Amino acid sequence: MKRIDLVSFLLLATATVFAQAPAASQTSDSKPEPVAAVKSFDPAAIDKSVNPCVDFYQYACGNWIKNNPVPADQVRWFRSFSLVQERNRYLLWKDLNAAANDPRTPLQKKYGDFYAACMNTAAIQKAGLKPIESSWKEIDALTSPSQLASLLSELENQGTPDGFFEFGVAQDDKNSSKQIAVLFQGGLSLPDRDYYLVDSPHFKTIRAEYVAHVTKMFALAGDTPQEAAREAAAVMQIETAMAKAAISRTALRQPENRYHIYTLAELEKLTPNFAWTTYFWKSGIRPFSTLNVGTPEFFKSLNTLIATEPLAAWKSYLRWHVLHGQAEFLPTAFYDENFAFFRRTLAGQQQPRPRWKMCTSLTDQALGEAVGQDWVKQNFPPQARDRTEKMVTALENALGADIKTLPWMSEATKEAAAQKLAMIRRKIGYPDKWRDYSSVKVNRTTLIANLHSSNVYERNYNYAKLGKPVDEKEWDMTPPTVNAYYDPSFNDINFPAGILQPPFFDFKADAAVNFGGIGVVIGHEMTHGFDDQGSQYDGKGNLRDWWTAADHKAFDARTSCIADEYSKFVAAPAQGKTPAQYLNGRLTLGENTADNGGLRIAYMALESTLAAEGMSMEEKIDGYTEAQRYFLSFAQVWCQNETDAAARQGALVDPHSPGKWRVNGTVQNFGAFGRAFACTKGQPMYPVRSCRVW
Repeated sequence: MKRIDLVSFLLLATATVFAQAPAASQTSDSKPEPVAAVKSFDPAAIDKSVNPCVDFYQYACGNWIKNNPVPADQVRWFRSFSLVQERNRYLLWKDLNAAANDPRTPLQKKYGDFYAACMNTAAIQKAGLKPIESSWKEIDALTSPSQLASLLSELENQGTPDGFFEFGVAQDDKNSSKQIAVLFQGGLSLPDRDYYLVDSPHFKTIRAEYVAHVTKMFALAGDTPQEAAREAAAVMQIETAMAKAAISRTALRQPENRYHIYTLAELEKLTPNFAWTTYFWKSGIRPFSTLNVGTPEFFKSLNTLIATEPLAAWKSYLRWHVLHGQAEFLPTAFYDENFAFFRRTLAGQQQPRPRWKMCTSLTDQALGEAVGQDWVKQNFPPQARDRTEKMVTALENALGADIKTLPWMSEATKEAAAQKLAMIRRKIGYPDKWRDYSSVKVNRTTLIANLHSSNVYERNYNYAKLGKPVDEKEWDMTPPTVNAYYDPSFNDINFPAGILQPPFFDFKADAAVNFGGIGVVIGHEMTHGFDDQGSQYDGKGNLRDWWTAADHKAFDARTSCIADEYSKFVAAPAQGKTPAQYLNGRLTLGENTADNGGLRIAYMALESTLAAEGMSMEEKIDGYTEAQRYFLSFAQVWCQNETDAAARQGALVDPHSPGKWRVNGTVQNFGAFGRAFACTKGQPMYPVRSCRVW
């Protein structure tokens, strides 16, 4: 819940590796084509028929948008993220394919075999439902809801997804040096609680289609039509009850809303119908006396649900989550039906991705730091790390200068903010110490068995942290990942090697282009330390109030300006009887604040860098000033097309705004843009009044 990243690609994310993999073709005969590097700044993408002072996003991206529709195997298509991801994945595939055919080291043998098993669709087809039969037998043997705790721990010990709730180990929000057990709501298959609860024609249709999908899946698994319909109805009834009990995404953005320390005795009292002592003991986690029950109301309602729902309904629910969580790795009939609903209906994806793409991504997710060791040797030279370090330093200096000059913040809070900034740790490219995957069992023929072993490894790796010192050098993303993140409990910024590539970062590009690309990304992540969530944590990563009352009031007024502004932006236009979908300015507040702050401080860092080199923002390259190239480079990072379904889903579940508003929403709040393009005060991109936090 706490990691704050730059972009979300996977709209149907869950806690397990199974549902994170992108949908892919079940055939394995497609061959990847080489993918060229992306231009850092492309004048051909610009639509000069558009006035940049009226719609800068359309000006900077218009020709690219026109010429780059969403590919049939995607739901979102970015000029930057998608194309770099495609190139990184292709380069990673070359390593995996070579390792699968001719491994040179034990590590290559492991990840090569994992990839080979994923590509072996004939073995998947032949195995049928055998990979999940043992789990279903354990579920069928359930004789009382009182046995749920024991059953769930057994399934998780085998690496089998079961839904229900999330449990693991994380830093204590109020003592970041301590790692504690954390319990959190879960149990839903649809992307968000709103899909179950909102009373509109759109969501009613989706609910009906979901029940039909679950019915088809049970029928494919051997149910009679009547049995399949009964089981699907039970699944929908339990998941709807869980949705009603769940806390909204917007409410969960407030750290205090997800921090509730309970003793084990208090947890047992909260949910006496679930045998927590049995669950924890059988899961193998070391003993503990207290934990953070992040969403106590959810578990209070779950307790009632366990007592009131019949045993047969719980069996159907668990059977469904075992089936759904592994559907993409079962025979073609299951794969196709899963894709038809979760990707085509919910997200608008027209075709599955080629099998090699899925298997490359899946191997990266399961064995990321094994694969990443070889990938960074070829694709991230030491000088790239060094130059990124220098840019981070320039951005830190710019943010420090910005804090000093804020007109709305008192000196006391400025001093505390400066102290926090000075304590931000940076991680660039890849870990200093790689993970040991020796306990992960991998074979070349059984994909689901490999995934089970990976899931058990990840769970045990997480459980082993309980009560141990925090590893400040640990990463949450693999080296080839095209993303970046800030972690408030670590108070660190993290930039995987995967994003330190063109168009974000290019040795050959001028400073304006690099600061508009990776510079804004760096500034974005730094600003997360001071957005509506990050600002509640101090420099040591503890949830603690370090603001004066007056500064709180001024900060809330400024963030409310941002929230209200973005809530007026349309994420998806009206279509027929389906109304327009607006952004949720409160859900996206942290990312929007980071976008606005990142753009401003990267610009300040560019000015300082150019001044040190005896240059100015007015110097021209290819007809554009350095200031203009900076803003154009920034905007072209977010050139984007997406399906209407993905846009609507994203507005509900994604804390990031779509590309258009990540560009126009920020530049209209930054007067330097209007001056750079000689806009007239009062034009849309250069308004008389604007919002600013940092």
